[in-house]
Amino acid sequence: MGAARGSSWGSRTREALGVGRKGLTTLAERLIETAPRIPVRDLATLREQFPGLGPEEIADKLISGAVKSTATVGAGVGAAAMLPTPPAMAAELVTETFAVAVVEYKLIAELHEVYGLRAHGSVRQRATVYLAEWTQRRGIDVTKPSTLDLALGVRMKRELRQQLLKRTMRNLPTLTPFMVGAAIGAVMNRRDTHRLAERVRKDLREHLVPWDVLGPPDERPAIEP
Repeated sequence: MGAARGSSWGSRTREALGVGRKGLTTLAERLIETAPRIPVRDLATLREQFPGLGPEEIADKLISGAVKSTATVGAGVGAAAMLPTPPAMAAELVTETFAVAVVEYKLIAELHEVYGLRAHGSVRQRATVYLAEWTQRRGIDVTKPSTLDLALGVRMKRELRQQLLKRTMRNLPTLTPFMVGAAIGAVMNRRDTHRLAERVRKDLREHLVPWDVLGPPDERPAIEP
């Protein structure tokens, strides 16, 4: 009977993943449209909220908060193991992937503020930069702006879908029976978010602009989209 349950579970999970794959294009479009509306705290706000702290200390706080948030999301998706139908499981996977992407996008954008490297242009143009970083899992190399393809064209959307698929695939172990997936999901999200944060932080730290030399936002060093 245990083998039969395992076979049935595997079949349901594969079916759920199949349903989930079909929604990735829609999910990518949704993330592109949502990103410019995600509230990002500017440097002045962050300094007010973390008085007396320097760039590295504020970065520590931001990363810690983001890691806790994505871990909570990962724990919550474990409840999908109790849902009866593959479409419900697929919806849970897509919901988690989107929620984690939003948290990590916001973290990347605020790390740029902390290190004095706000991307150039409008809110939508900055969103393009930060989404490219989320997709490529790295920070901007301000000395080589030509190395990034920041246009949200066919190539960028394809790469974004691929990253979303990878993220969704990593979420599959959270859909194990009897809520075991909740613990797995929390650990995996915590690890992945922390890894992304440290990669982006390392890249930005190399080009940090001290706060005391920063001019108004429009005059700060930035990458042209």
